[in-house]
Amino acid sequence: MDLAFNTREDKNKLRLSDINSLYNEIKKGGGEKGLQKLRDQGKMTARERIEYLLDKNRDSIEIGAFAGYGMYEEHGGCPSGGVVVVMGYVSGKQCIVVANDASVKAGAWFPITGKKNLRAQEIAMENRLPIIYLVDSAGVYLPMQDEIFPDKEHFGRIFRNNARMSSMGIIQISAVMGSCVAGGAYLPIMSDEAMIVDGTGSIFLAGSYLVKAAIGENIDNETLGGATTHCEISGVTDYKAKDDKDALDRIKNIMKMTGSFEEAGFNRTESFPPRENPADIFGHMPVSRAEQYDTFDIIKCLTDHSEYEEYKPDYGKTIICATARIDGWAVGIIANQRKMVKNGKGEMQFGGVIYSDSADKATRFIANCNQRKIPLVFLQDVTGFMVGSKSEHGGIIKDGAKMVNAVANSVVPKFTVITGNSYGAGNYAMCGKAYDPRLIVAWPWADLAVMGGAQAAKVLAQIQESTLKKQGKEITEEEHQEILDTISKRYQNQTDATYAAARLWTDAIINPEDTRKWISMGIEAANHAPIREPFNMGVIQV
Repeated sequence: MDLAFNTREDKNKLRLSDINSLYNEIKKGGGEKGLQKLRDQGKMTARERIEYLLDKNRDSIEIGAFAGYGMYEEHGGCPSGGVVVVMGYVSGKQCIVVANDASVKAGAWFPITGKKNLRAQEIAMENRLPIIYLVDSAGVYLPMQDEIFPDKEHFGRIFRNNARMSSMGIIQISAVMGSCVAGGAYLPIMSDEAMIVDGTGSIFLAGSYLVKAAIGENIDNETLGGATTHCEISGVTDYKAKDDKDALDRIKNIMKMTGSFEEAGFNRTESFPPRENPADIFGHMPVSRAEQYDTFDIIKCLTDHSEYEEYKPDYGKTIICATARIDGWAVGIIANQRKMVKNGKGEMQFGGVIYSDSADKATRFIANCNQRKIPLVFLQDVTGFMVGSKSEHGGIIKDGAKMVNAVANSVVPKFTVITGNSYGAGNYAMCGKAYDPRLIVAWPWADLAVMGGAQAAKVLAQIQESTLKKQGKEITEEEHQEILDTISKRYQNQTDATYAAARLWTDAIINPEDTRKWISMGIEAANHAPIREPFNMGVIQV
């Protein structure tokens, strides 16, 4: 490999190392003291519970690990959103596991906690996956109750989804392993089967202090809503477990007796590793997001045997469309070509930009994949659609709208990997979060923004300086640079992969070498949900 490759490799691996270090801190939840306090109470921590529950020597992926990162600092922070969500296997069955982290504010629900729980349920509903709740929560975080309680996508939506999943035949199992209070008490009881751990689990609409204040009754929490009460008197729970492991073993037994599912029928053959080393991605990807590179080098690191069959290779070259296999699964790949290319008219086109011919090609390819029932994988490194009079007169808006329409109406499962830039309307056309990818992940150096940092900073600086000039203030060159630097720093922070992951705009920041695993597990999950509707783009401008 050349010196440039090695330099890129070193710098990109350092970025991954930074992400891994941050992830290791996040996994500590509320801190070592908080985790030890749970163990002293006879409990396992949220991550220990999940590790014990999941099948050993099987792949698993964590959803939303960076949720809440850098948020709610004035409230002491909320690592991982105070809840751990993992897709894995229990007794051989693929499922979603949701575990409250009681080391973070006693498992209280912040706004991002609600959003993350809803995302877990969304994944379960889209893919008809069993979902397991390991409940240990003090309920809504009261200082922020106005941001989580009353709206459509707030706390109450959780229970609405419980009801909808039940009607859809999606398995829901709950284990109450700590507090389960107020409205949150409905979650386990709206599950198919619910168990409670003796001595540590409790369920009630109002705790003993509130009962005393409300109706003057003196009663302790265990008598009010402990395991004996709900297993022997109220009948609210189905099983009493002697400890956390006993409850988790019972869940394993329930899953062991669960029947098979109807498959969607996505095509899969024997899996083969890429001939190109996936680790070479670190050397292929430039450190600067403005640099050009050949996206085919990336595709070869992801596909079985490093093979693919390109669709319309000589047309619309700034978007690559190809069928291939990833871990044996047939996939349709739509990727932004990041090097300069020459179109059929001999004109040079910028890499990473979507032109009319590229949008037209991608639209037809998406339709073909829907016709053949092939899941779609978007490799997103896009700066947006081409602008200027030539593009406008050529109908870029019309062609872009067709592509967006095809992405929005696609009925096969979609998976998005943000490999580099994700700017403006390019984010939408390449299946950003708003377009319902089954999973959406980012590589450590990804940038998400309405436009590139340099351009945005200049625009924002011009607006700020124009306002100051209207107030009669003259801007010196030093002041101009200071304004530009301040805006650039703030904007750059907002485009970082961790900023997006904290707000669940992406499901995870992943090691590029794990991309095949995420796509494979995602398609396996999607295979639980047969496609019931035909692909139909509706009305479009031709």
